[in-house]
Amino acid sequence: MGSFICCEEDLWEGISITDEYVPDQLGGAQRAVCTVSDDGLVGLINGYMQIKSGLTDVVVVESHSKLSNVLSQGDVTRMSFEPYYERPFLTAETAVALEMRRYMFERELDDDIPAMVVAKNKKNGLGNPRAPYSAILSMDEVLSSPMVCEPLRKAHIPEPADGCSVTVLASEEKARILVDQPVWIRGVGWFSDTPWVSQRDFSKAVYAEGSSKMAYKMAGVNTPAKHFDFIEVDDSYGYKELQHLEALGVYTKENIKRAVEVGETDLRGPLPVNPSGGKISLGDMVEANGLVRVVEAVLTLRGQGPRSLRGAKHALVQSWRGPPTASGSTVILEV
Repeated sequence: MGSFICCEEDLWEGISITDEYVPDQLGGAQRAVCTVSDDGLVGLINGYMQIKSGLTDVVVVESHSKLSNVLSQGDVTRMSFEPYYERPFLTAETAVALEMRRYMFERELDDDIPAMVVAKNKKNGLGNPRAPYSAILSMDEVLSSPMVCEPLRKAHIPEPADGCSVTVLASEEKARILVDQPVWIRGVGWFSDTPWVSQRDFSKAVYAEGSSKMAYKMAGVNTPAKHFDFIEVDDSYGYKELQHLEALGVYTKENIKRAVEVGETDLRGPLPVNPSGGKISLGDMVEANGLVRVVEAVLTLRGQGPRSLRGAKHALVQSWRGPPTASGSTVILEV
């Protein structure tokens, strides 16, 4: 008998104990159902562990966003900050701007580099029918968008989006029966840094580093820059794509700037990053962000993504739950 996992958060749903509504909505009434209050990628990992433990051989994992129902997204996010020392002084935008400035300062990056990331991912999304915010946007247009909190501009910030993602996981034996072209999970990892924003190292993404090392060890990946055909990482605010690529061990702080400038991470570059368009094009779907990127990666591995990536066999998906958290996860996929 299969089980069901739903990834949702009471604050976004506007209902206390929302998991009471999950069984009927997922078709899981009187079945094993659990709710994960985290990013959808963590829900996927939970399902993976259920199967590996022998608890079940099929798991349905669902995550969704209905941000159009949320009148004050910023206020909900602010509720996540430590209430006495940080919430009175910080918002998601000010916290992100502090980290963005520190990261750029230590890498000696000017404003052009994050803007190039935004422009790249907007363009990548043009080939994706599920990317409502894709566009032809120049670096100068990004830099001329309104300043939110220096150096963070409006164009850096992913727009809210409604969406839903459902994946079906199965044991190897069951998967070969159910589908003709299964995509295999070869490694998983998750990690959380301190919940205190003021205590973090703003120059790096510790959660991405920790979760990727866990996944690499499981999958036997020693040289990530050469192993993967493409990568889907959280690209919030532009600079986060760069910070996450460093944490994944794909680039270093010494060569990340050049990689962007010469187009190494472009769709037709040596290592395409966010061929789906990323969160910049897909929109911010809160708890659904990670699982949506898994679906995008699976479609690409099955030859249903960008033409330039036909024949891809190895992919990495990395997710971050967003400010003010320091919680992240990584999944390695293969065909």
